[in-house]
Amino acid sequence: MARRFVLQPREPDLADARLTLDYAADLDPQQFAAATAGDGATLVVAGAGTGKTRTLVYRVAYLVETGVPPEQIVLLTFTRRAASQMLQRAAGLLDGRCERVRGGTFHAFCLETLRRYAERVGYPSRFGVLDQADAADVVDLARTRLGLDRLPKRFPKKRTLLAMFSTATNRGLEIDEVLAESYPQYAEHLDTIERLRRAYAEAKRRTGVMDFDDLLALTLDLLRENPDVRREVSTRIRHVLVDEYQDVNLLQADLVEQFQSTHGNVLMVGDDAQSIYRFRGADVGHILDVPKRYNGARVLKLEHNYRSTQPILDLANHVLEGAVEKYDKRLFTDREGGDLPALVAAPDDDMEARFVAQVVLDKREAGTALNRMAVLFRSGWCSYALEAELNRRKIPFVKFGGLKLTEAAHVKDIVAHLRVAENPADAVAWNRALRLVEGVGPTTASRLLDWISAAAEGGPGSAVHALQTSVDEVVPSPAVAESVGRLVAALSPLRDDALPPEQQVEQLLTYYRPVFERVYADDYLSREADLDAVVSLAARHRSRTALLESLALDPLDWTQEPADAALKDEPPLVLSTIHSAKGLEFDTVFLIHALDGVLPSAYALASSDEEDEERRLLYVALTRAETELYCSYPLVQYRRGTGQFLTEPSRFLSGLPESLIEPWSLVEEPTSPASVPVLPASAPRALPGPDGAP
Repeated sequence: MARRFVLQPREPDLADARLTLDYAADLDPQQFAAATAGDGATLVVAGAGTGKTRTLVYRVAYLVETGVPPEQIVLLTFTRRAASQMLQRAAGLLDGRCERVRGGTFHAFCLETLRRYAERVGYPSRFGVLDQADAADVVDLARTRLGLDRLPKRFPKKRTLLAMFSTATNRGLEIDEVLAESYPQYAEHLDTIERLRRAYAEAKRRTGVMDFDDLLALTLDLLRENPDVRREVSTRIRHVLVDEYQDVNLLQADLVEQFQSTHGNVLMVGDDAQSIYRFRGADVGHILDVPKRYNGARVLKLEHNYRSTQPILDLANHVLEGAVEKYDKRLFTDREGGDLPALVAAPDDDMEARFVAQVVLDKREAGTALNRMAVLFRSGWCSYALEAELNRRKIPFVKFGGLKLTEAAHVKDIVAHLRVAENPADAVAWNRALRLVEGVGPTTASRLLDWISAAAEGGPGSAVHALQTSVDEVVPSPAVAESVGRLVAALSPLRDDALPPEQQVEQLLTYYRPVFERVYADDYLSREADLDAVVSLAARHRSRTALLESLALDPLDWTQEPADAALKDEPPLVLSTIHSAKGLEFDTVFLIHALDGVLPSAYALASSDEEDEERRLLYVALTRAETELYCSYPLVQYRRGTGQFLTEPSRFLSGLPESLIEPWSLVEEPTSPASVPVLPASAPRALPGPDGAP
């Protein structure tokens, strides 16, 4: 038999390609160089507001138009929405071929890979995926099984333990290193924590579930330890495109390298100056080390800013100059004019809040919509005084950083029942469903879980069937056995996943609604709309498996408080932590509590790395502003136990020349004007009295 020789696909002749789009005309020179870069490794250092998304969209179109099969292009982002919107825009530019590009999050792409090769990592193909709260519950169950549930109070709680495990996995550290760096108070419990981490891993394997970190770590193990799988996966990826590369952790950086291992074509877009998620495992070192990791990688820059005025960019550029490690770049714009940013010294928190509220009302009167203005801050507590002032003046606002829909307890209840139907060995889901049954406490739930775990070894559906026929053998109380029986009756029709997802949810709600009204008796009426939202969400998925994966990988935003009439009449003013505002832009930005000890945080001054991240955080805040920027701070603050104390402005803003930032001071208006005019930037700002009186 003749030996087979596999020919690689022919590389397109770019010189002869007939292009539909005029890339040089549609893009600025720096964007054009990035979008049309040749093969190999390329890093695009994209400054704030320089059109990185536009560049990636044109890159997708360019690759497709020059002959790369869409199915062999992978676009990795940090949200599913970002990938979807980019591919839709590319399709709008070119044609529907762009929508066949494989776009999504790292976790989603790894999940797809693991579904195909699950047996290689010791899992069934229908393994479950735990969200953060469920993963913490598995830690708790493992802790109970080890008899560690009665440890001293100073032993870390389940969410802290999970954070330790996650940090170790994402950053490639040992537990003792994590404790030394972030949790020194728990160093005496090192051996117990390591035992618990092993028990947590065993519990996940035993019950056929993975957490988010496993999706990345096990995919990386799969590719490293199975050359044939790595070859199969990477051969199907001609080009890897990565958005927000400054936010990758060690696992993600290593995965990108594995994905491009056959063809060697990877384009990474990011901004080292916007790397602000160290607490999530991101490491700015990965984007800084691209030239070392990819020998010969080209580094391109996007510096033409299309968002802000030059005075705002000059301040942002200056702040960034102080960073120890960075890619040198200088943002510029074609926009003419613009006021200098203001550094506003307020006597106290109350005066700072009154200043912001007054300027907001002035600008609103002049025609700037409330939702085109944002108040940013380092931590949530910084806005408390302002929130009270906005409420007093009846200025509608929304504060970013609330719950996710899937983090609401009543929604998690429904998801737990669906997960039991999907994977009867899922002990965490069973535990939640059982604990909702009237009369089932921790002891009964634990006994039932042991019994279910043994029964589940008989295959899919065996646990539900066993409960259906023999629950009274495990639960001696007839009333409790009857309640458990109702749970089993609700789950039985869902075992084979034959019904559409929305019908499965509706059937579950028939059982769950009385439970819901009992468990959340105080406020179930305010929660009911969420149950309808889950039904609507289910209707958008073709299967229960797809629904559960969507809920785990891409939870929807949820606002804790419903909008009042004012919010419905007018889009509200935005209040947000700086972290939550990344990627957004506003006509006017107020950065409040720009204090030393707050920004930078007092806890971040131990190392240059941490101080640099605080500097980048300020850079992100400044570059959200398009036209006007106000940085304010109270001169006096109150601290419980010590009383009032004098403050200092952020060291990143202190002592700057007035050509970069203009100092403002606030004075009380001696009269009570009907309206307060906007004063020139060089003048002190006048404020009416707290109630409009002198």
